[in-house]
Amino acid sequence: MPPLPQERRDVVVIGAGPVGLACAIEARRRGLTARVVDKGTLVNSIVGYPTNMEFFSTPDLIEIGGYPFPVQQYKPTREDALEYYRGVAAREAVELSLYDRVERIDGSAGDFIVRSSRGEHRARFVVLAIGFFDLPNRLGVPGEDLPKVTHYYKEPFPYVGQTVAVVGARNSAAKAALDCYRHGARVTLIVRGAALSEKIKYWIKPDLENRIKEGSITAFFNTTIQQVREESLLLATADGPREIENQWVLAMTGYHPDFDLLHRFGVTFADDGWRTPVYDETTFETARRGVYIAGTVCGGYQTGRWFIENGRFHARQIAEHMAGAAVEHIPYERIHWKTQE
Repeated sequence: MPPLPQERRDVVVIGAGPVGLACAIEARRRGLTARVVDKGTLVNSIVGYPTNMEFFSTPDLIEIGGYPFPVQQYKPTREDALEYYRGVAAREAVELSLYDRVERIDGSAGDFIVRSSRGEHRARFVVLAIGFFDLPNRLGVPGEDLPKVTHYYKEPFPYVGQTVAVVGARNSAAKAALDCYRHGARVTLIVRGAALSEKIKYWIKPDLENRIKEGSITAFFNTTIQQVREESLLLATADGPREIENQWVLAMTGYHPDFDLLHRFGVTFADDGWRTPVYDETTFETARRGVYIAGTVCGGYQTGRWFIENGRFHARQIAEHMAGAAVEHIPYERIHWKTQE
């Protein structure tokens, strides 16, 4: 890779997802120079989404920078989003340093040194928009590290004609179970609770319930995996232990932020059971002066609290504060899943 330009930027944004890009765009529109650094590629989390996945949001709710997001269907797909965000980054000429893992942040407000795998980035301010998709919530059972277990679902074709256990009770698990079933897998759904989550989208839940009712998908409720074995799973069910045949495990158990990394960056956490980062709810500045936090990572373990729809709002608040402007406090209830003009 070419050497990094060494001149200081006003802001370094860590994370090249939609919210990170929005932060850089809003900063530049206020006369600030910005560089975006990411350990992976552009919108790395979306790259990891299932092939042809359809967003639950309409395109207008995940636009950034004021750029329209035209799609042929009512909802955008993963591929639509990848091309849209790539196009916005190119149109705005966002300065990117990709495949560049940040290790630590030295210095203080006005003179930070962001040390990464490619060298150093100097900046007056730092924005942390690192998301949460890279660290899955593990099952914590023997055998979880076998090659047959994955916490990421891409597409159904590897599972044709195979016995597949899908672990989880929410949208990701529901969609993976239905997708695999419809492409020839023998699917068992394993749910820790007594029922499917009420948060499954209303057009998905009846479909899954009917497939379970007719016996096309086997479901175990009030059940957990006790051990993953080469050709089977040992389950703890409401009726006692049970072993079932199994070739693949799709553990759709959710993800969490990199709390250790945030701690190294100087972020502190509330004692609220959710490990919610401490930040000013108006400016999104953390307890480490000059370091801001944006997007889904703001919710700690409450990973559904912020998404692109409302997380992109953080970019404007942060940019205005970095530029020295007065920032209006906007309560969470006013921005939840709504566009802020």
